[in-house]
Amino acid sequence: MATVELNNENFEDTIKNNRIILVDFWAPWCGPCRSFAPTYEASSEQHTDVVFAKVNTEEQQELAMRFQIRSIPTLMIFCENVIIFSQAGALPESALEEVIGKAKDLDMDMVRSEIAKEEAAKEES
Repeated sequence: MATVELNNENFEDTIKNNRIILVDFWAPWCGPCRSFAPTYEASSEQHTDVVFAKVNTEEQQELAMRFQIRSIPTLMIFCENVIIFSQAGALPESALEEVIGKAKDLDMDMVRSEIAKEEAAKEES
């Protein structure tokens, strides 16, 4: 599957309508971003059950600010509308494969339960 370009118009729908979405925040002038692109694209072809998306931070500054992108590339993984991974810097192929595997195996009911517990604890304090 080819990567999907995300912008303000299609971002929310893409996140809501897919189980797992990897988002690469990048810029055309960024050397590490260009170096990571072939690894990201190759991985997208291997994992057809995952949406691989890109956000050009130069063109989509509002999205970059919304997610507090301070360094590029930054990779985020959304699973069932929840950010489960966020890391600045290009990942080597093996690390990217490992994170994708963990995202696929994640029990989202357990994640939501943990989030609810943390929010309840914040409200109590």
